[in-house]
Amino acid sequence: MDNILSYGQITLRALEPGDIDLLYEWENDATMWEMSNARAPFSRHLLAQYLQDATRDVYEQKQVRFIIQAPGSRPVGAVDLFDFDPYHQRASIGILIHKTEDRRHGYASDAIHALENYAVNALGIRQLSASISEDNTASIRLFDQAGYQVTGIKKQWLRSPSGWKDEWFLQKHLV
Repeated sequence: MDNILSYGQITLRALEPGDIDLLYEWENDATMWEMSNARAPFSRHLLAQYLQDATRDVYEQKQVRFIIQAPGSRPVGAVDLFDFDPYHQRASIGILIHKTEDRRHGYASDAIHALENYAVNALGIRQLSASISEDNTASIRLFDQAGYQVTGIKKQWLRSPSGWKDEWFLQKHLV
């Protein structure tokens, strides 16, 4: 395992200042807001501050975001490690493959494996969790296939334009 940030056909890389246009597009895509709990667009100024803060240590920030690069170093999405708790050796994971045409190619699955490698080998994390809306069947299937188990359901936890939804809590013990 020469590069713990590579798995299968993807590589995870750190955020760069040049990613501002990419983040601006992804974060301001209103079709993604329900999944990310966003309620308003992000300004370029705010994203520039975020990129500047992203250089701070994961132990200080308690989170880290990686860009998912497909073959040819093409960015297709992002994967986040957040709610990092080094004492309890756990964190949460979130993932986005932005364009529909980039989905169902294994990029998300490979990114989860790469993030798990990083979590175990660089941070000493022993378990990861994900919180997913009950109707996001693609994400539930993705995490199930990656070995995550549903360990709880928060009833009517998420408000959406179509009404209240349950949120599923999934966990995976890495070591």
